[in-house]
Amino acid sequence: MSTFRSINPTDGQQFAARSEASADDIQRKLQLCTNAQGQWAETPFAEKAECLRALADRLRERVDTDARTATLEMGKPVAQAKAEILKCATACEFAAGHAENWLAPQAIATEAQHSQVRYEPMGVVLAIMPWNFPFWQVFRFGASALAAGNGILLKHAPNVPLCAEAIEQICLEAGFPEGLVTNVFAPVAAIEAMIADSRVAALTFTGSTRAGQTVASLAAKYIKPSVLELGGSDPFIVLADADFEAAAAVGARARLQNNGQSCIAAKRFIVERGAEAFIERLRAQMAAFHLGDPLSAETGLGPMARRDLRDELHRQVQDSIDAGAHLQLGGFVPTEEGWWYPATLLAHAGPGMPVWDAETFGPVAAVHVVESAQEAVAVANASPFGLGASIWTRDRERAGYLAAKLQCGAVFVNDLVRSDPRMPFGGTKSSGWGRELGIEGMRAFTQPKSVWIA
Repeated sequence: MSTFRSINPTDGQQFAARSEASADDIQRKLQLCTNAQGQWAETPFAEKAECLRALADRLRERVDTDARTATLEMGKPVAQAKAEILKCATACEFAAGHAENWLAPQAIATEAQHSQVRYEPMGVVLAIMPWNFPFWQVFRFGASALAAGNGILLKHAPNVPLCAEAIEQICLEAGFPEGLVTNVFAPVAAIEAMIADSRVAALTFTGSTRAGQTVASLAAKYIKPSVLELGGSDPFIVLADADFEAAAAVGARARLQNNGQSCIAAKRFIVERGAEAFIERLRAQMAAFHLGDPLSAETGLGPMARRDLRDELHRQVQDSIDAGAHLQLGGFVPTEEGWWYPATLLAHAGPGMPVWDAETFGPVAAVHVVESAQEAVAVANASPFGLGASIWTRDRERAGYLAAKLQCGAVFVNDLVRSDPRMPFGGTKSSGWGRELGIEGMRAFTQPKSVWIA
């Protein structure tokens, strides 16, 4: 049986498949990872850092091959796939350079002769990962988790099996102990048993909010720490004093990056009265993203990853038009083979419409005009999601005030939302809990231990 299939989104043709792991396979791989993690936990920080730097080198050396694999499996433009993998290398090097300092025992002043807090690895982390950034989502948490002394049992998305195998192979080539990063083609039915297993110390999940609720319930049931990075419907707020040209150029990229299939993509464009000129500029910028062969270095917008995702997105668009949204660009299903969808812009969108209330995971932007900056923040916060937000204004003091009012994990002023190894990444509300990256992410899969010497 095989639910792990590589299907090229440009033509819908399968080109690779992998068999599901049996219960015995899963047990064997889990024990292999457990054994390797025990060895790795005792490895000095300097040696861990050496492996992480070697991992960065291998990622760069293999970038052309692995980027092509990612593009073939999920359709992202190959230039973006290369950038994704190179970012993974940067994260590995950053973790290598900071782990020893950030995870060193912290002396605490008490009446004891000596007291400290130690940061010890949790053990094996079960990583349930998505397809949209098949390398970065793994290394975004994985570089820090490995630096802290953990092992990774990787259950990747079923439509990127070749990327999953590549990640395991890269780690072996970099000199990590065999099994420390172990890929397992586990079926969904096996996940609860894996979480329940005493050898799994913690879990991390990136994916939809609905699936995250299931994973969170299982983590609570078996009392396992978890980090959840879930869906988003990020607001992109354009105030009347903004630079409209710059905002439109970045806004189009923020909405259409990764073919629009990004949790932190700009999705709800909230425009203050007086900034309506931005809307036409956004339409022009989005219109320049023509659909094309994702293996071409010149392509900025490729196909969506799966047919069902494309069809659901189109339904959201059509239902929103029926509810009163105005179609400004795109909004149709191309006749070509494959799972294509053009850059689409809907004006007069707002609450009560699918493109506003739900997460749109594809190249669709929804625009809503408000009367003031205060209303813009209120509209932005009136969402179950709270991942990121972008504010465009020339007034930095005003931007800082508004940023403090937004209910989300990250606010970018005059820029697009993105993750950065130097800063914590994660969401609030239905966008998840816990943090990756930064010092918070480095310590996310450690067990703080208080040591008191009288």
